Amino acid sequence: MRIEIWSDVVCPWCYIGKRRLETALAEFPHRDQVEIVYRSFELDPSAPQVGHESIAEALGRKYGGGAAAGRQMMARVAEVATADGLTFAYDEATHTKTVDAHRLLHLALEEGRQHELKEALLAAYFTRGESMGDHDVLRKAAVSAGLDQGRVDEVLAGDEYAGAVREDIDQARAFGATGVPFFVVDRKFGVSGAQPAEVFTQLLERAWSESNPISLLAQGEACGPDGCAVPS
Repeated sequence: MRIEIWSDVVCPWCYIGKRRLETALAEFPHRDQVEIVYRSFELDPSAPQVGHESIAEALGRKYGGGAAAGRQMMARVAEVATADGLTFAYDEATHTKTVDAHRLLHLALEEGRQHELKEALLAAYFTRGESMGDHDVLRKAAVSAGLDQGRVDEVLAGDEYAGAVREDIDQARAFGATGVPFFVVDRKFGVSGAQPAEVFTQLLERAWSESNPISLLAQGEACGPDGCAVPS
């Protein structure tokens, strides 16, 4: 079973949703047969490469109320994150592009280190307030995740994987996703938002049952002479 997750590395609900899915997977009996792939999504493609505006200022400008209102929004989300074992401290983070981080995540996918890099980037941004537009930050996170520094530098120096990033974003739009996180299981089931772990558990169970109907025998489903019906 494959779970594709469209998200951005500067999206707090994406980090919270990641943790909640992980909580559900920890109790899922078939977790070893679940593949997770992170897909690219840019919340603000127009953001500058080198940021000077704080996240609080950017939020206040977008939604009104100035930096003070932005800080209040961040505080409310941070409180929610605490319940999921996350400590947010990104008040000093700057508003920047994230495309280079996504390009590195595509490299990491090819190298089998995507999960490690995704966590490293989210931690760098949300727990230390480091810039996702700073190549030194991205390089450090990538190397810590097990990627070769020379290869990382090659990617950062050019536009490799930019096409893959655009394809991910186009696919999200084709699915009708207007925000993130957005979770798709086996290209059949979709869930939007940082849902409670219980919702992810239900999603996993339904997707597994419909892709592996023989497992219904072990669940005590009624079977007739013509076989077992898969619940709709």
